[in-house]
Amino acid sequence: GIFLFKQISEISEWTDMKEQPEPYVVQRYIMEPLLIGGKKFDMRIYALCTSYAPLTIYLNRSGFGRFTHVRYDASDINNMEGHLTNVAIQKRSDNYDEERGGKWLLDKLRLYLTSKYGHERVDECFYNVQQIIIKTLSSVVKVMMNDKRCFELYGFDVLLDSNLRPWLLEVNGSPSMTANTPIDQ
Repeated sequence: GIFLFKQISEISEWTDMKEQPEPYVVQRYIMEPLLIGGKKFDMRIYALCTSYAPLTIYLNRSGFGRFTHVRYDASDINNMEGHLTNVAIQKRSDNYDEERGGKWLLDKLRLYLTSKYGHERVDECFYNVQQIIIKTLSSVVKVMMNDKRCFELYGFDVLLDSNLRPWLLEVNGSPSMTANTPIDQ
Protein backbone atom coordinates (compact mmCIF):
# COMPACT_ATOMS: atom_id res chain seq x y z
CA GLY A 1 0.00 0.00 0.00
CA ILE A 2 3.00 2.33 -0.19
CA PHE A 3 3.83 4.13 -3.40
CA LEU A 4 5.91 7.10 -4.47
CA PHE A 5 4.81 9.87 -6.78
CA LYS A 6 6.16 13.17 -8.02
CA GLN A 7 2.92 15.08 -8.63
CA ILE A 8 -0.37 15.07 -6.74
CA SER A 9 -2.21 14.41 -10.01
CA GLU A 10 -0.71 10.90 -10.01
CA ILE A 11 -2.83 10.07 -6.94
CA SER A 12 -5.95 11.34 -8.69
CA GLU A 13 -5.25 9.11 -11.68
CA TRP A 14 -4.73 6.11 -9.44
CA THR A 15 -7.86 6.68 -7.32
CA ASP A 16 -10.01 7.25 -10.44
CA MET A 17 -9.47 3.55 -11.25
CA LYS A 18 -11.16 2.52 -7.97
CA GLU A 19 -14.91 2.41 -7.44
CA GLN A 20 -14.63 3.51 -3.80
CA PRO A 21 -11.62 5.81 -3.14
CA GLU A 22 -9.83 5.09 0.13
CA PRO A 23 -8.33 7.62 2.54
CA TYR A 24 -4.56 8.11 2.22
CA VAL A 25 -1.73 9.49 4.27
CA VAL A 26 0.66 11.58 2.18
CA GLN A 27 4.15 12.40 3.40
CA ARG A 28 6.85 14.59 1.97
CA TYR A 29 9.71 12.45 0.70
CA ILE A 30 13.13 13.13 2.26
CA MET A 31 15.35 13.44 -0.80
CA GLU A 32 18.66 13.43 1.08
CA PRO A 33 18.48 10.61 3.61
CA LEU A 34 21.55 9.68 5.59
CA LEU A 35 23.15 6.73 3.80
CA ILE A 36 25.48 4.09 5.16
CA GLY A 37 27.43 2.24 2.50
CA GLY A 38 25.26 3.94 -0.11
CA LYS A 39 22.13 2.36 1.37
CA LYS A 40 19.11 3.95 2.94
CA PHE A 41 18.00 2.97 6.43
CA ASP A 42 15.53 3.86 9.11
CA MET A 43 15.34 3.08 12.80
CA ARG A 44 12.65 1.08 14.60
CA ILE A 45 12.37 2.28 18.17
CA TYR A 46 9.97 0.66 20.62
CA ALA A 47 8.12 2.80 23.14
CA LEU A 48 5.96 1.44 25.93
CA CYS A 49 3.27 3.81 27.16
CA THR A 50 1.93 2.81 30.59
CA SER A 51 -0.15 5.93 31.19
CA TYR A 52 -1.52 8.90 29.27
CA ALA A 53 -2.37 10.87 32.44
CA PRO A 54 0.34 11.57 33.37
CA LEU A 55 2.07 10.61 30.13
CA THR A 56 4.56 7.86 31.02
CA ILE A 57 6.76 6.40 28.29
CA TYR A 58 9.59 3.88 28.44
CA LEU A 59 11.95 3.59 25.47
CA ASN A 60 13.55 0.27 24.66
CA ARG A 61 17.20 1.01 23.95
CA SER A 62 17.62 -2.13 21.86
CA GLY A 63 15.74 -1.15 18.72
CA PHE A 64 17.36 -1.59 15.34
CA GLY A 65 18.29 0.03 12.07
CA ARG A 66 16.68 -1.48 8.94
CA PHE A 67 18.65 -1.19 5.71
CA THR A 68 17.77 -1.51 2.08
CA HIS A 69 19.64 -4.20 0.15
CA VAL A 70 20.30 -2.07 -2.91
CA ARG A 71 22.06 1.26 -3.26
CA TYR A 72 19.94 4.38 -2.96
CA ASP A 73 19.13 6.24 -6.18
CA ALA A 74 16.80 9.21 -5.64
CA SER A 75 16.05 9.44 -9.36
CA ASP A 76 14.61 5.89 -9.59
CA ILE A 77 11.36 6.15 -7.61
CA ASN A 78 10.06 2.91 -9.12
CA ASN A 79 12.71 0.83 -7.36
CA MET A 80 10.93 0.24 -4.05
CA GLU A 81 13.82 -1.94 -2.78
CA GLY A 82 16.06 1.14 -2.80
CA HIS A 83 13.56 3.41 -1.07
CA LEU A 84 11.66 1.32 1.49
CA THR A 85 13.34 -0.54 4.32
CA ASN A 86 10.43 -2.73 5.33
CA VAL A 87 11.23 -6.45 5.43
CA ALA A 88 8.34 -7.54 3.20
CA ILE A 89 9.85 -5.49 0.36
CA GLN A 90 13.51 -6.22 1.13
CA LYS A 91 12.92 -10.00 1.08
CA ARG A 92 12.31 -9.70 -2.67
CA SER A 93 15.79 -8.30 -3.27
CA ASP A 94 18.42 -10.55 -4.85
CA ASN A 95 20.87 -9.24 -2.22
CA TYR A 96 18.63 -10.06 0.78
CA ASP A 97 20.65 -11.44 3.71
CA GLU A 98 18.59 -14.23 5.33
CA GLU A 99 20.91 -14.34 8.35
CA ARG A 100 20.90 -10.64 9.27
CA GLY A 101 17.82 -9.41 7.44
CA GLY A 102 19.54 -6.09 6.73
CA LYS A 103 19.39 -4.97 10.36
CA TRP A 104 21.84 -3.49 12.84
CA LEU A 105 21.07 -3.33 16.51
CA LEU A 106 20.53 0.27 17.57
CA ASP A 107 23.62 0.36 19.79
CA LYS A 108 25.79 -0.73 16.83
CA LEU A 109 24.19 1.91 14.61
CA ARG A 110 24.70 4.59 17.27
CA LEU A 111 28.35 3.55 17.71
CA TYR A 112 28.90 3.83 13.94
CA LEU A 113 27.26 7.27 13.83
CA THR A 114 29.32 8.43 16.80
CA SER A 115 32.56 7.34 15.13
CA LYS A 116 31.61 9.33 12.04
CA TYR A 117 29.89 12.43 13.50
CA GLY A 118 30.99 12.62 17.14
CA HIS A 119 29.22 12.19 20.49
CA GLU A 120 27.71 15.66 20.60
CA ARG A 121 25.91 15.49 17.24
CA VAL A 122 24.71 11.92 17.77
CA ASP A 123 23.50 12.67 21.31
CA GLU A 124 21.56 15.65 19.94
CA CYS A 125 20.11 13.47 17.17
CA PHE A 126 18.87 10.81 19.59
CA TYR A 127 17.54 13.48 21.95
CA ASN A 128 15.51 14.82 19.00
CA VAL A 129 14.23 11.29 18.31
CA GLN A 130 13.02 11.11 21.92
CA GLN A 131 11.31 14.48 21.49
CA ILE A 132 9.49 13.18 18.40
CA ILE A 133 8.18 10.24 20.42
CA ILE A 134 7.08 12.45 23.32
CA LYS A 135 5.39 15.01 21.06
CA THR A 136 3.66 12.31 19.03
CA LEU A 137 2.19 10.61 22.08
CA SER A 138 1.38 13.98 23.69
CA SER A 139 -0.69 14.86 20.63
CA VAL A 140 -3.11 11.96 21.28
CA VAL A 141 -3.39 12.18 25.09
CA LYS A 142 -6.90 13.70 24.97
CA VAL A 143 -8.35 10.92 22.79
CA MET A 144 -6.71 7.90 24.42
CA MET A 145 -8.47 5.80 27.02
CA ASN A 146 -6.38 5.80 30.19
CA ASP A 147 -6.69 2.48 32.01
CA LYS A 148 -4.08 1.99 34.74
CA ARG A 149 -4.20 -1.80 34.18
CA CYS A 150 -3.27 -1.52 30.48
CA PHE A 151 -0.33 -0.41 28.39
CA GLU A 152 0.39 0.16 24.73
CA LEU A 153 3.50 -0.78 22.79
CA TYR A 154 4.40 1.37 19.80
CA GLY A 155 6.97 0.90 17.05
CA PHE A 156 8.27 4.28 15.89
CA ASP A 157 9.96 4.30 12.47
CA VAL A 158 12.36 7.23 12.19
CA LEU A 159 14.53 8.26 9.24
CA LEU A 160 17.64 10.41 9.58
CA ASP A 161 18.45 12.90 6.85
CA SER A 162 21.97 13.76 5.72
CA ASN A 163 22.15 16.44 8.48
CA LEU A 164 21.27 13.90 11.21
CA ARG A 165 17.81 15.42 11.54
CA PRO A 166 15.24 12.75 12.49
CA TRP A 167 11.93 12.47 10.62
CA LEU A 168 8.98 10.40 11.81
CA LEU A 169 7.88 7.99 9.09
CA GLU A 170 5.14 6.13 10.92
CA VAL A 171 3.98 4.79 14.25
CA ASN A 172 2.80 1.20 14.54
CA GLY A 173 0.42 0.40 17.37
CA SER A 174 0.97 -3.14 18.68
CA PRO A 175 3.89 -3.71 16.28
CA SER A 176 4.75 -7.22 15.17
CA MET A 177 7.30 -8.83 17.45
CA THR A 178 7.88 -11.73 15.05
CA ALA A 179 11.54 -12.72 14.77
CA ASN A 180 12.65 -13.13 11.15
CA THR A 181 16.38 -13.53 11.86
CA PRO A 182 18.69 -14.49 14.75
CA ILE A 183 19.29 -10.75 15.35
CA ASP A 184 15.55 -10.32 15.92
CA GLN A 185 15.65 -12.96 18.65
